[in-house]
Amino acid sequence: MQLDQINPYVSKVMPSAMRKFDHDISADKKIIKLTLGEPNFNVPEHIKQAAIEAINHNESHYPYYWGYQPLREAASNYYQEKFGYDYPAEQILVTVGATEAVASTIKALFKPGDAVIIPTPAYPLYNALTTLNELHTILVDTSDDGFVLTPEKVQQAVSAHPDWDVKGLILTDPNNPTGIAYTEDQLKALVPVLKEQGIWVISDEIYGELTYGQKHYTISKWLPDQTIIVNGLSKSHAMTGYRLGLVFGPAGFMDEIAKVHQYTVTAAASIVQYAAIEALTNGQDDSKPMLQAYQKRRDFVAKEMAEAGFDVVHPGGAFYVFAKIPTALHMNSWDFVNTLAKDYHIGLMPGDPFGDNHYVRISYAASDEALSAAMKAVKQLVVDHSTPTAE
Repeated sequence: MQLDQINPYVSKVMPSAMRKFDHDISADKKIIKLTLGEPNFNVPEHIKQAAIEAINHNESHYPYYWGYQPLREAASNYYQEKFGYDYPAEQILVTVGATEAVASTIKALFKPGDAVIIPTPAYPLYNALTTLNELHTILVDTSDDGFVLTPEKVQQAVSAHPDWDVKGLILTDPNNPTGIAYTEDQLKALVPVLKEQGIWVISDEIYGELTYGQKHYTISKWLPDQTIIVNGLSKSHAMTGYRLGLVFGPAGFMDEIAKVHQYTVTAAASIVQYAAIEALTNGQDDSKPMLQAYQKRRDFVAKEMAEAGFDVVHPGGAFYVFAKIPTALHMNSWDFVNTLAKDYHIGLMPGDPFGDNHYVRISYAASDEALSAAMKAVKQLVVDHSTPTAE
């Protein structure tokens, strides 16, 4: 057998450049990494205790593939109170992280040959999954609209591909990597064209609890019959390694997503589900101290990067700063992050995997000391490598 005989759509997808870069620079014992979206907070104690108690009580058997009923009821109440989600437990699926939630949803909603719109910059997962599922991907650059998808851009994407059946849109709000959080008016503006075109929205709201000075809105409020929401506890409760995701959507369609989930992973781990019940029942305020720290760090990093000559996208949510590399450096994003890692022992994420090679992404889900050292190194790199402007 030859390698070229495997599924060609798998061959088209490369391993994550982000993960590889993070792994490669980790060999440097001096490296300070602001690469992955990994909160530097620990899981709250009451959630850890719930997991320990589940182990001690031998809660180690197969859960129902939709997820434990008390967990889905807790999720229904929690997100109704937080964001106004209007979903009973019967329309909520528990998944192995938000990644599996997105993967199962894409597999269930779309058939090979359908087209899906992805506003860029975007988390690379989405493009990889559309490729694996034999879909056409329409990448829509949002940089000239303040990194916000507009209804005009949606219509242009559909009109530019008259032979494709445009069936989906993947919207990340707040966004990774830009940190842009959509306003109520910006989301409502998208609804008419999405209704007219019959486009499903996969709304990835994993950073929904991490917004600064503005409320998080969900497009499902105005487009409930065409929206699937993806959420989870990785960012809000610092539970990245627990791998607990949630899917919310219309009745009937959720049954189909649940089938894909069942035959892909069977069910989310039992112990993790008990921890999640505790998080969603008694952890309504767990994200507040994290959010306070993140906002302070956001302000610091945005200010320092601007002082270093970067054009900074002001983030309204998540925990990233997306910054455009000064033209005087004559570097693309890979040049910049490789030089910074090799010569200054600081790891940032290149913008290229997200769709813009002129930017870098800084995760400020790190300690104040790490952020301070990183900003000092970035400023020094700019001094060391800038080409003087001709008079």
